[in-house]
Formats: sequence, structure tokens, C-alpha cells
Amino acid sequence: MTVEQSTAAQEGAGAEDGRLSLDTAAARNLATTTKTPPQMQGITSRWLLRVLPWVQADGGTYRVNRRLSHAVGRGRVAFGQAGDDDVTVVPPTLAELPPLRGFDDQALLTELASRFTVREFQAGDALTEAGTPMDAVWLIAHGKVDLTGRGKYGDHAVTGHLADGDHLGDEVFLFAARNGGRNGSGNGARGSRGGAGNGSRNGQLPTWKSTARAATPVIALSVPAADIRALIDRSDPLREHLAAQRQTRSKAQNQHGEAEIELAAGHEGEAVLPGTFADYELKPREYELSVAQTVLRVHTRVADLYNKPMNQMEQQLRLTIEALRERQEDELVNNRGFGLLHNADFDQRVHTHSGPPTPDDLDELLSLRRDTHYLLAHPKAIAAFGRECTQRGIYPPTVELLGSHVPSWRGVPLLPCPKIPVNGGHTTSILAMRAGQEEQGVVGLHQTGIPDEYQPGLSVRFMGVDDKAITNYLVSAYYSAAVLVPDALGVLENVEIARPRG
Repeated sequence: MTVEQSTAAQEGAGAEDGRLSLDTAAARNLATTTKTPPQMQGITSRWLLRVLPWVQADGGTYRVNRRLSHAVGRGRVAFGQAGDDDVTVVPPTLAELPPLRGFDDQALLTELASRFTVREFQAGDALTEAGTPMDAVWLIAHGKVDLTGRGKYGDHAVTGHLADGDHLGDEVFLFAARNGGRNGSGNGARGSRGGAGNGSRNGQLPTWKSTARAATPVIALSVPAADIRALIDRSDPLREHLAAQRQTRSKAQNQHGEAEIELAAGHEGEAVLPGTFADYELKPREYELSVAQTVLRVHTRVADLYNKPMNQMEQQLRLTIEALRERQEDELVNNRGFGLLHNADFDQRVHTHSGPPTPDDLDELLSLRRDTHYLLAHPKAIAAFGRECTQRGIYPPTVELLGSHVPSWRGVPLLPCPKIPVNGGHTTSILAMRAGQEEQGVVGLHQTGIPDEYQPGLSVRFMGVDDKAITNYLVSAYYSAAVLVPDALGVLENVEIARPRG
């Protein structure tokens, strides 16, 4: 075949499949590729880890010393359910009621729990009326209750909200104990969330300070004051416990429940000055560092042969550390021992007025502390807040934080935190936080200088090569969080994020 014939044959072959040159698929066999490092969709902004001040916890334990406080906790009661008509109180959780805090007679708590009866209310129904006798203790099993009172100028105002696990009327316990199971006289216990006002006189029960009205369908349980008096009459341990509670409440306290420090001011001459001291809690809370760990396995053949252009061990370790940091932030939010959602003081928890997060709700949340550095919310909650602002013609400004522009409210950055759970796809929470040890705020805990440290508080320890030629590395992250004083952390609960129709 001549050269002319060969060239013609090639041109004919190219014309048959439409190509006149080398195909790109074949050409790639002689070319290199440009590669990216392994990508990971589960990486989030992790704002909580970025803004939380980290404190060294030597010895793996961090002790929070506080002034002695006489304020009893405002815990939540738990319920068992086999249907709306069969709701029961979990007896041990009755010890979350302030007068019963620390009372551990399980037999008596079980009997008390059995005396609660279930009642259902529709929106607008009243559980209690202001000014009427406080003749029962109420537990809210499900739903939302508004507490309303009469203002100075005769108008009605919403003074608070109750929701799942909350209670009202616990002052009945102290009143019954003071009167020895009989109606007596004297000043009743001071209520805090819709409880009694001034105490009863001439043998009458204290009266409700607020009207409690169902804002949604509500399932509540109640026990009559007469049943409580009967239990107190025949239980010496309960009577002694309540007497100790009355004595504790009678001690001088400031508005935060701390033991008062006696001072003198405005005096003249040689007045006798009061002696005083700042008492401390005898059993301060201690936070131990938690740990998230995993064993990273890399086959020696992979590590030996496939390290160009990127080191396999470095990429495996990078992705593993990203997953550990994501778990660390999740634990800082949701861990029942030290997570922020579960360690906010009950007096620092508020509910939305109407469901979605409104500017009024965030204002109330911010008002609970002397300073707020950050707001953290699920991205869907931030979107719901934006809708509420748009409806009112309000356009919150953005602020610059760590090189990024983020939304804000009242100058406080509103940061996305997808680790905050969305319950049933409808409701979530918003955290308000003051940060820093000097500010008596919230701090993150870690320990640096640990063996085989790879990042602060994170170690990568070689564990050897097993008989299958697999190299093992133990990757560990140590962390926790502490709330130094109760008002450092607040939660806006039951935030509805569903987009309304319309």
C-alpha cells in the first residue's frame, strides 16, 4: 500500500465516526488528573466551638465555687403516658417541686403521685382564677398555659407561661405543714410562677396571685390541698422536711436567692456596723472532662503505596477529626450531664408568647441576664425569626464576627447551630449565652499538653500494627462545658419553626 493509499484509508476511517483527531477519552490515558482533598458534607460552621472561651482543666476536673444560695430549684416533673386519658406522674420526679427538693421517701412520693387526677382543658379555659383560694397543686403534662394578672391601671397582662413539666401551687405544701394539717393563720409562702400572693389569715387558704389560662389544648394533673394535708399529718419525715424548707426560706436572701451580706450605708456618727461574711456552697459542682474517641485504621499497603499526590494518613486523620469535632459540639449542646440545653437554670427558661420566635420573645430572653454575648439557634429558627421581623417591617442588621457577617438582634450575634434539635419537626430552642470566665459566663473545658497531642485537647496515639497489617491510631478528644452562674445561660423554649400557610 502506498503512502497516499494509507492516508486515504485513515481519512475514510475518521469520517465514518465523525472524528478527525485523537479522542479525549483515549488522550486522558496519557494525562494526569487534578484532584481535590476528600470532601465531607457533614462539616458545619461549628460556631459554638469557635466562640466558646476554652479554660484549662488540670486534673480533668473543673470545680465551680459559688456563694451559698437558698433558692430552691425549679425542676420539671416527668410523666408516663398510655394515652391522653392515662397520664401518670413519675413519682421520683415529684422531688423536683421546690418544697420536696431533696425528699427521698419513695413510698410517700409514690402515694402522692397516685393522688393526682388528670384533667383536660381547651384553649381559653381557666385552670385557676386570681384571688380564689389555692386549693390544689397543678402539674402541666402537655400544652401551654398563660399566667395573667391585673396591671396597675386595671388592664390584663401576661406575666408568664407554663409548659410541659411545669407546676403551680407548690406553696400549698408549706402552708399545710405550717398549720399542722389544719387551716390556720399567718402569711403564706411567696409564690414565683403564678403562685400565692399574701398569705391567708383567720384560717383561710392562700389565694392565687395569677389566673392560669390554657393557651393551647392542655392536659394537666391536680391533687387537692386536703390530700396533701392528710399526707403531712401522718408522715413525720415529710413534716420535718417541710419545716426545714420553711426555715431555709426565712433566712435573709438577695434577689438571686444568695445568702445576704449585711451592710450599712448612709449612717452618721459612731453607728455600730454590722458584721458579715460571704458564705460558700458546701458542695460545689464539679465538671469532669468528657471524651469522644475512635480507632482510625489504615492498611500499611495503602499508606506505603498510595501517598501521592496526597498523604493517605493525613487525609484519613483530617476527616476523622472533623467528625470528632462535630460530635464534640453536639455533646456540648445535648449531653444531659453538661450540655447547655439541659444545664440552663429553670428560672432562665422562657416560652414564646405565640409560637414562632418574635422580637418580643428575644427581648424577654435577653432581659434575663446582665449581658448576652451570643444567641445560638437552629438555622430554621433563624429563618422563622426573619419571617416574623419581615412581617413587622423590621430588618435586623448584620454584625461582623471572626471575619464573617452574621445576623444579629439588639447587637447580639445570632449564630446558626444545627446541633440544637428540632422536636417532631415543629419546635426547637434558642440559646442566649454570656461567655468567659471573667464575665462569670459559660466556658468550655479542655486540657492541653496531653500525651501525643495533635490539636489542643485532642490526641492521636499510635497503637501498633496488627497481624492483618493494619495500622491503628487512637484518636481522642477531651472536653466539657461549665455554667459559672445561673444567669449566664438562658433558653427560649417551644419555638415553632413551621412556615404558616398564606
